[in-house]
Amino acid sequence: MNRHHRRALAVAACALACTAVPALPFGQPLGSSGPAQATLASDGQCTFPAASIPGEPWALQRVLMSQLGNLKGQNVTVAVIDSGVDDNNPQLAGAVVAGQDFLKSSQSGTSTTDPIGHGTMVAGIIAARPGSGTGFQGLAPDATILSIRQNDGQPGTATEQTLSQAIDWAANHGAQVINISQDLTDSNGQPYQGINASSQLAVSVANAIAKGIVVVAAAGNENESVPTYPAALPGVLGVGASDRNNERADGFSEMGKSVAVAAPGVDIVSTVPKGGQCVDNGTSFAAPYAAAVAALLREKYPHWTPAQIVARIEQTAQRTDSGPNADIGWGIVDPVAAVTDNSPPEDAAVPTAPNSTGASPVQARPFALGETQQQKDQRAALFALTLGAIGLVAIAGTATVLRDNKKRAARPVTR
Repeated sequence: MNRHHRRALAVAACALACTAVPALPFGQPLGSSGPAQATLASDGQCTFPAASIPGEPWALQRVLMSQLGNLKGQNVTVAVIDSGVDDNNPQLAGAVVAGQDFLKSSQSGTSTTDPIGHGTMVAGIIAARPGSGTGFQGLAPDATILSIRQNDGQPGTATEQTLSQAIDWAANHGAQVINISQDLTDSNGQPYQGINASSQLAVSVANAIAKGIVVVAAAGNENESVPTYPAALPGVLGVGASDRNNERADGFSEMGKSVAVAAPGVDIVSTVPKGGQCVDNGTSFAAPYAAAVAALLREKYPHWTPAQIVARIEQTAQRTDSGPNADIGWGIVDPVAAVTDNSPPEDAAVPTAPNSTGASPVQARPFALGETQQQKDQRAALFALTLGAIGLVAIAGTATVLRDNKKRAARPVTR
């Protein structure tokens, strides 16, 4: 089953109107001889407002929220440089601070409006408050989102220059973590390769990190192994997308140097403008998952350097190799392991010590799969119903009834 089929199934299961469209050309491509365009790294757009999605999304089922302790991102500010964040979604009410609007000369609205919904989804993955009628919430639900509007999909509005300016503004206005769910592309839509240490983007990122800010960036959806920027810049936590099997999201997630870690990026539920949630795909939505973990670590360790926070996320990631690989970097981000590991800080991740055989890969530690109370009640009801059916079979004693029950038992449960 390809990712488009998975997306259709997820939308149908959630009874949600979520329209899949090709990725928009965010900003007019200018080619390698001029400023690069900044492309939002998502699969499509959702309709909004949307209905609430009940139950707990799969990406959150991989985290036992109670094991995060009291860490919720309190007093941590995460800058979201994106298409704006609509604070009219009830789950983001009180969570968003208006930042600079780099589109104000060409667009109406403010940094707390979001006509395309991308930034609102990104922000929700980080800091959405618990809401009624849904099991979705952000991984750092007490964090503050500093919304900086810089990319709206219109020609000429999102470039290396405006992205650099947005990073500078965030660094000077209290951001402790910066999430960038976009990457630079050239006139052919390919990863832009005109970045070096003296480029405006590289300088802005380096300055932010020097100020103690953790910079997290989406690796991109080009399905290639060439570097993407800013994810491949030194000190940046570049994030690829993983699927439900803890593998690279085949078909779109970037590989290679840009991927320090991977995080859930397939069938991702998050907030949309005006209310409700939607489902989408992309490294755009993997990056804020990692950024939220960075916010939790910043809350726990306020004096750690960005390198130490990045190293902790990398070191505790779920992986089957002793060190990083091209598909998922150091592994799949494990929020619980990252915040409960109380070992001294390190400035860089190191390969895991080999096991006793010396040749076999280190086995990944399994994620704990949590259940909501609703899911527990449904499971208990199903168990009781099954026992009743077995009792009926025993009493009736007919092959027909037994055969029918076997057929029913063989049907997979659709979630």
